Amino acid sequence: MLLRVVDDVSTILGNRTVKLSKIVNLVGAHAEGEIGKVITGGVLDIPGSTVLEKLQHIATVDDHLVKFCLFEPRGAAQMSVNLLLPPSNPEADAAFIPLQPDGPHAMSGSNAMCVVTVLLETGMLPMVEPITSVTLDTAAGLVKAIANCRDGKCERVSLDFFPSFVEHLDHLLVVDGVGELKVDVAFGGCYFALVDADALGIRICPENARKLVDLGTRIRAAANDQIKVKHPALPGLDAIEYALFCEKDGRNIKNGNVIFPGRMDRSPCGTGTAARLAVLHARGELEIGEEIESRSIIDSVFSAQVSGTTTIGGRSAVLPRLSGRAWIYSQEIQSCDPTDPFKDGYTLPDTWGEGFLST
Repeated sequence: MLLRVVDDVSTILGNRTVKLSKIVNLVGAHAEGEIGKVITGGVLDIPGSTVLEKLQHIATVDDHLVKFCLFEPRGAAQMSVNLLLPPSNPEADAAFIPLQPDGPHAMSGSNAMCVVTVLLETGMLPMVEPITSVTLDTAAGLVKAIANCRDGKCERVSLDFFPSFVEHLDHLLVVDGVGELKVDVAFGGCYFALVDADALGIRICPENARKLVDLGTRIRAAANDQIKVKHPALPGLDAIEYALFCEKDGRNIKNGNVIFPGRMDRSPCGTGTAARLAVLHARGELEIGEEIESRSIIDSVFSAQVSGTTTIGGRSAVLPRLSGRAWIYSQEIQSCDPTDPFKDGYTLPDTWGEGFLST
């Protein structure tokens, strides 16, 4: 079991006592608008000697935690939940796995900002003002975070990523209802198909959110059908997880990331920004150390730059550095009454998208 079974926990509701079979503690947080709740208690460690092995266990053996925390009635489509774990790498302070409705993911920049903020503001890790360093163990590699802190508040989190690289530039794709389309394919913690929004005549703005989701869903499906990817060093990272719409405004960029089961990332997308930095550098459009703004569909902002270059698996790669803000907004105890017929959660295609039915 991934969830701690609590046999003797009860709560008082009105004048009756309810016995609960599962208890999970979470802190609600968001980074530049993107919800990334953090599990702070009630979960046992996951089988596996590395974070990647633990991720693969959730993905292939037992996804009960994903359904419990993310499906209705406890969850929703427009959020992530981050599983905190003891680090597997001795250089790290903590490990985490971002959970989304389609399962666990190797890395998320916005979620890493939420995790660091929660770790420091709840006292799970000691906060040192004005600067606290936190190293996170993720399935995609170590992420070094620098938190700017003042008066007990984590005001900004800067993340130094693992190598990000380009797989393809201007790869021709045939998309249902669109025809031929050129995409860039890059890794920034997961694989992205990057799409020029201008080439499709669509702007990244709130009023186009539904159109972007519908189009991005088709592009992602076509990309996975027609383009094969395989990370040179990390087994199992071999699918294009997102379609990322891209705009450029002078030196600055705007991202519209389409997230399963069919919604827009509210943040500028940290891993998507990392992938985009790799593409910009490969095209000679971004110098090392040049800082730019990465904006989201709701105009929230990450600062981004390439801090250096390296190689991975014989290919050129960049080292992205991103920074943004996260805020805590709730403390939650999620539970399950053993008499609840929907104890494993449920979804319906009205909000979760076509083909997503679980009752």
